[in-house]
Amino acid sequence: MDNQEFLTVVGNSFKKFLETGSRSNEKLKILHGAIANDLQNRLGKGYSIQSLGIGNGKEMKIDGRYIDKAVDITILKNAIPIAGIGVKFVMQNYSQNSNNYFENMLGETANIRCANIPYFQIFITPDKLPYYRSDGTFQKWEEFTTHNSEKYLTLSKDDIQTSIHTPTKTLLFVIRLPDIERNISDKDDYINYYEHCNNFRVCKSPIQYGTFSSAVVHNDYEDFAEKLVHYMQFL
Repeated sequence: MDNQEFLTVVGNSFKKFLETGSRSNEKLKILHGAIANDLQNRLGKGYSIQSLGIGNGKEMKIDGRYIDKAVDITILKNAIPIAGIGVKFVMQNYSQNSNNYFENMLGETANIRCANIPYFQIFITPDKLPYYRSDGTFQKWEEFTTHNSEKYLTLSKDDIQTSIHTPTKTLLFVIRLPDIERNISDKDDYINYYEHCNNFRVCKSPIQYGTFSSAVVHNDYEDFAEKLVHYMQFL
């Protein structure tokens, strides 16, 4: 799966989210399943992957240092879990949860890595996304800005050997959705626009978020996947 194919999968996951809602895992089957299948093909014989959208279609629970954790994508070698991947795709109301997303990522990473299992993270977000009030009415547009990316820039400079809370490798992928060229009043308006959008296409965000160091890969799924597979071959 190259970067354009990855963006197509992300777009399909987004459209499934619009169709089925935030509580459904149908969007995750598309996204997690495509990543899992791609990694399975890259890793080859001797490895297997457990995830939504592949195999028995279920997440696997990994024994963490403190608590057991159901992991989005688990890589196994000779039927033994050797690595996990957490995947997060944010589609609305980013700002109220942005710190929680990051803190939860660090916590779940530390829990797994302290059990001597490498743990990778994929974080996907549009560079512009809607913020809704509790009743579902539209309040404002939010943007994923250079301020939001600062913590990922800091994370990218961490030494993964000494910083156990830092993922073995993180993919930060910021996307650009087609602009909505009219005012919207609520979630239904937002959904209706994209459901009837001609030539719907997801692209990489053109915004420059800075120069990331080795612990974080920015907007390059292929590079992230290659580095992950290379790391697995030494386990």
